[in-house]
Amino acid sequence: MRAVHVLAICAMATIGSAASAQEVDWKKVDEAIGRSAAVSGDVHRYGFPRTDLTVTLDGVTIKPALALGGWTAFKPMHGGAMVMGDLVLLETEISPVMAKLIENGIEITAVHNHVLRANPATFYMHIGGHGDPVKLATAIRTGLAASKTPLTPPAAPASQPAIDLDTAQLDQIIGVKGQATGGVY
Repeated sequence: MRAVHVLAICAMATIGSAASAQEVDWKKVDEAIGRSAAVSGDVHRYGFPRTDLTVTLDGVTIKPALALGGWTAFKPMHGGAMVMGDLVLLETEISPVMAKLIENGIEITAVHNHVLRANPATFYMHIGGHGDPVKLATAIRTGLAASKTPLTPPAAPASQPAIDLDTAQLDQIIGVKGQATGGVY
């Protein structure tokens, strides 16, 4: 009898979760955040690459696709959505962005550095939240507006930058075919 109750609860949770995913108006979320999402299953991911920055590490320029790709991802959950993300910020942007996010209900779960010795120093603000997905998207856009993060979607490059690596050899060594994105393999 207990197994029947567990199965019934699981079935109800699955049905409720599917209904939540269908109820989210993703077009409104896209409009609130200012760009279209990359969708994988029921997860909607929005990229915020810091294409406005020229960051170097020991004289080597860091490409946004390598270590400057801020993002947020939404997943339908419990009558709303859950959002998590990692925003790339300069030190001077941390306090104003954090204040706007907190003021609008987004939680800050970490602020730290991924790339030591980078010039300028870049920091990574991990965020999270739960609730109305349009309100969450609006809060994130409001927070990012306190930085110089480009709020319009990046233009697609006319062609991918050349990669000065033997990618076939890398694929063979790793055992999986890689993908070139923004000059990074």
